[in-house]
Amino acid sequence: MTLVIDNVTKRFGSHQAVDGVSLTVEKGSMFGMLGANGAGKTTTFRMILGLLDPTSGSVTWDGRPLSYKRTSLIGYLPEERGLYPKLTVKEQIIYLMRLKGMKKTSIVPALQEWLETFQVPEYENKKIEELSKGNQQKIQFIAAVLHKPELLILDEPFSGLDPVNTDMLKQAVEHIQKQGTTIVFSSHQMKNVEEMCEDLIMLKRGSAVLQGNLRDIKRSYGVKNITVQADYNLNFLQEVSGVLDLQQNKDGAVLRVKDETIAEPVFQRIAEKGFVRKFEVEQPSLHDIFIDKAGVEHDE
Repeated sequence: MTLVIDNVTKRFGSHQAVDGVSLTVEKGSMFGMLGANGAGKTTTFRMILGLLDPTSGSVTWDGRPLSYKRTSLIGYLPEERGLYPKLTVKEQIIYLMRLKGMKKTSIVPALQEWLETFQVPEYENKKIEELSKGNQQKIQFIAAVLHKPELLILDEPFSGLDPVNTDMLKQAVEHIQKQGTTIVFSSHQMKNVEEMCEDLIMLKRGSAVLQGNLRDIKRSYGVKNITVQADYNLNFLQEVSGVLDLQQNKDGAVLRVKDETIAEPVFQRIAEKGFVRKFEVEQPSLHDIFIDKAGVEHDE
């Protein structure tokens, strides 16, 4: 079973929200969708889910479009949360899972198991409005996965979570993937995408500006970073041809250079000054690539 988005566009009046996006996500893989606010990520997700019809192009799962009739195959965690504040956690989950076709007798034991996983078993009979934002996020996630979907769409799943809850949710996502679920998620937090995804697409104003295997993208990206640790000011390295940027820190500096051939003249200049504790040429981070391609900062 494969998710295929074929040359999809979506217009709202004169506004082009998505422009000719194509991608393929194989069964059981974890795929990242990046982009600043307004890049077209959520619109693309809604077309995958069948909530919006493409202006042109097609979206299929296992060769067929998704629709309400196939809702049991899909799990969706929206960026804007959609829980009913006056319902208890149990009432909320039973209601949503019945819509997915689950029997009540199987819903409650599965809910209790997930609450144990997230270390909040006491929340079963608490109202949603009594929970913190982080714990509401856990319940929203449970609502997206309890019915064991084949395809899981996560729109900014780690938004607003502290580091402990972020790690807990990441472990849950990775566990679901290992069970065979295909996962597509968006995130402004580049570190999470680097750790979890092998393949990704980066959108800017509705169009793909970068796409492919993350490892290949990093290897082929011309710009590199050089980390230097030394006990003297390194600002003089900005004078070396091919050094694009230099960020001084308490241990030394990180240089952004045109390509790895710049490492030799940089090292020669440093060697003239004195002792160097560390000199390392590194692949660019996804953060650096995002800033370069998308042209904007993002949340960390």
